[in-house]
Amino acid sequence: MTASGPGFISLQVRDIDRAAAFYEHYLGLTRQAGPPHAIVFNTAPAAFAVRAALPGVDLDAVGQLGFGVGLWLHAPDAQAIHDTLVADGIRITAAPVDGPFGRTFTFADPDGYQITLHDGV
Repeated sequence: MTASGPGFISLQVRDIDRAAAFYEHYLGLTRQAGPPHAIVFNTAPAAFAVRAALPGVDLDAVGQLGFGVGLWLHAPDAQAIHDTLVADGIRITAAPVDGPFGRTFTFADPDGYQITLHDGV
């Protein structure tokens, strides 16, 4: 048996509506049907969602959320998104560089997750 790769990615967040609004506004993601405890976006090849914390998880007690996990999302124009984030005071944790995955940079979302955007394949 083998796994074929990521099929669904979700981030546990403190405020679902705030997190969803962030991803909608800055990354242009659109919602699709999902369970009441999550907002699922219409992304491919894997679905991406923000969701309420699982029972017993205190997001304020765990330190930096997502530490050690690399989450990369594709965006056709990573530089334009970077420039908008900077103009709005969103923290950039790795400046744009050109590399094997195109223009790449990392930002911190409202919960502190570090998300990398790239515009190459």
